[in-house]
Amino acid sequence: QNGVMSGLMQMLLLKVSAHITEQLGMAPGGEFREAFKEASKVPFCKFHLGDRPIPVTFKRAIAALSFWQKVKLAWGLCFLSDPISKDDVEKCKQKDLLEQMMAEMIGEFPDLHRTIVSERDIYLTYMLKQAAKQIELPRASENEPRKYIPSVVVGVVGMGHVPGIERNWNSDLKIQEIMSVPPPSASSKIFKFVLKATVFGLLGYGCYRIGHRTVQFVLSMPATQSYLQKLTEMPQQ
Repeated sequence: QNGVMSGLMQMLLLKVSAHITEQLGMAPGGEFREAFKEASKVPFCKFHLGDRPIPVTFKRAIAALSFWQKVKLAWGLCFLSDPISKDDVEKCKQKDLLEQMMAEMIGEFPDLHRTIVSERDIYLTYMLKQAAKQIELPRASENEPRKYIPSVVVGVVGMGHVPGIERNWNSDLKIQEIMSVPPPSASSKIFKFVLKATVFGLLGYGCYRIGHRTVQFVLSMPATQSYLQKLTEMPQQ
């Protein structure tokens, strides 16, 4: 539904998630599941998923990468086998080390960092600011002055997004641009055509081989041979 490249990328990221789960004994995103549980215990609490939709992020990320960057990223995700320990996770909570890791990601895949981290920083900030708007109290009549009370908001975000949210908080944010999906590039169209042609070609060749062998097998059966022999003898009689 979301395209071949987006589907492949999502499968690779699920593989990464499974690797982390296997190494740590717990799945990524546990903080969000815990937030959902806690929100259900608070009367009148509204739980809101405030991140940008995954298909938009994937499509924008894939469109931002060149063909060779896509190959390099896919190769790295396919053969991810580095061991991860709980101590490594604790180290990532240190601000200096986290910033160093983010800087390494920017250096290797700057466009990927922009779409997956920086743009989502803006989106998350926008959604948090929308949730944090003051709540207007109901009025008995139109002549009564408007009264507001502050909202109480608990935002649960990934640690890597905190600096970006702090940096964008006082900015006038517009999210229309980062919600659009750019049209596929010429190289992407060619790759998609070649991939489809290869798949259908292999499928057609496989069907031909299976059909050819099936026909040979059926013809080699004694019952078939006997039936064909009878057919050839019928005109002579």
